[in-house]
Amino acid sequence: MGVIVMSEKERVRLEVLGWKERVGVSLVKAAEAMGVSYRQARRIWKRYKANRGEGLVHRGRGKKSNRGYDRGVKEQVLGVYRERYRGFGPTLASEKLHEESGLRVDHETLRRSLMAEDMWKRQRERRKHRQRRERKASCGELIQMDGSHHGWFEDRGPTCFLLSMVDDATGRTMAIMAEEETTEAAMRLLKEWIMAYGIPVAFYTDRKNVYIVDRPRTREEPLSAFGKVCKKLGIRIIAARSPQAKGRVERKHGVYQDRWVKELRLKGVKDLAAANRLLPEFTSRLNEKFAVKPASEIDLHRPVEAQTSLERLSKNSSKLKNHQIWTIKTKAPIKKFPT
Repeated sequence: MGVIVMSEKERVRLEVLGWKERVGVSLVKAAEAMGVSYRQARRIWKRYKANRGEGLVHRGRGKKSNRGYDRGVKEQVLGVYRERYRGFGPTLASEKLHEESGLRVDHETLRRSLMAEDMWKRQRERRKHRQRRERKASCGELIQMDGSHHGWFEDRGPTCFLLSMVDDATGRTMAIMAEEETTEAAMRLLKEWIMAYGIPVAFYTDRKNVYIVDRPRTREEPLSAFGKVCKKLGIRIIAARSPQAKGRVERKHGVYQDRWVKELRLKGVKDLAAANRLLPEFTSRLNEKFAVKPASEIDLHRPVEAQTSLERLSKNSSKLKNHQIWTIKTKAPIKKFPT
């Protein structure tokens, strides 16, 4: 007599049906004990009476799945991964395989295949995070802003900064790259955000002197050049006292450090000018994938009026004085913040 290999669920069914056979309990009670419907219990009981324990074993066991991949497809996917996407996580790799090579493979299937080939290791489970602050309800209510100094070009170029803004309500982001996290870079990103969405209510930043002046207050509130522009536009600056306080933009940096670095590698980009040309399209795809719908349909961005004045961007940010002004001329109304 051969050995019948059973799963835990099948073993429980065998015990329940044996109990029914010995004691004579109703099929209704047996169905409740097995956790199935009465109709399903009738089918199981019929197979049990015909083939005993063998009738309870899943009939697809040992057979190839109808949804399984051919061996040739698996080898092709792994070959492309080795050649082009080595080091990519299974989720990102499955997206790129579909976008660039037309190969459709589920990320979990790819994960198991990579682990079997020792090309990917199981990631350590992260500790549960403390309770996070709820998102703001409306678009434009709070924009988190921060810079990330990183080796974006890997060994192809120098380390530099990616400066990004993240809407707290939706997670929608906008970013630029610069050599340093300077006033000029912050002004450029501020202008792009305002021209795209309007003037937000508040910024949540760290305590770098680009954003705030951390010294005792005298007769007037000490403001940085960026702070003066925000005050003129009616934007409040809230200074965070820890990276965790502005966790949404910090976590977004992690996404950029994974996906943006790999995108630059695939495109062979090694300088800031080329990276900034590629960045808007990449950010747009990122927003389509990760942005969420806000709790409120009210957009708190204020529209940009014609002839709105902002701080002039100077090549040398240290020369920004006395609200030197340049003008944004808008021929069309501001576009609505996408949801």
